[in-house]
Amino acid sequence: MIGALAFLTVLGRGRTPSPAQQRWFPAVGASIGALVGLVWWGASQWWPPAVAAALAVLADLLITGLLHVDGLADSADGLLPHLDRQRRLEVMRAPDTGAFGVAVVAIALIMRWATMASIDLGGAQVVAATAGLWALSRGLMAVAMNVLPYARPTGLGAMFASQSRASTVVVGVSAVLLGGAGTMLGRGAVAGAVVALIATAGGVGVLALAKRRIGGYTGDVLGAAGIVLEVVGLVALSARP
Repeated sequence: MIGALAFLTVLGRGRTPSPAQQRWFPAVGASIGALVGLVWWGASQWWPPAVAAALAVLADLLITGLLHVDGLADSADGLLPHLDRQRRLEVMRAPDTGAFGVAVVAIALIMRWATMASIDLGGAQVVAATAGLWALSRGLMAVAMNVLPYARPTGLGAMFASQSRASTVVVGVSAVLLGGAGTMLGRGAVAGAVVALIATAGGVGVLALAKRRIGGYTGDVLGAAGIVLEVVGLVALSARP
């Protein structure tokens, strides 16, 4: 679990990635989400909803070190313009950020802030819901690494792959259990299940786009899929009952 925590957060950076760390991705995601939810709820006891939501968004960025946001920006720059496959991969590897990346990241952060500011749930419900969505996010990343081909000859993302089929199934099941339980505790059984399904569909949509345009996934694509899943999940969570 320490290795997965080191990769997905700013804690313990420097550990070598290995396929065995994948089994802990959903649990680490749930922990990150729960912490974000605690900040969100705790801040709401002192500040207006908009400020509390901003602090929750900031907490997530600090915990993850903007790792997945960077992936979202690079993926937007590479996957959205009209480019050939090789050029897409080159753009995604470049250190600069283009107009597509800036726009998509801005929209994602604004949507995350706006939904958090508008959701009216109790403390336990907030923590459960964010823990569930963040568990689904990291679980999807782990499953994608073993279901989709890696789009580059070599890279950091490829070092995580090669899990057995059974281990991949275990990761997927644990993500569904943690994610579904969290969203259902946050919104109720039926609404929570719908939120989890809609959120997962958003993340899978990013992976499908990457498969079509670059032939598989990269580390940036995984981060983008995770961010989109969380944002779509929060939008669904904020819908009026």
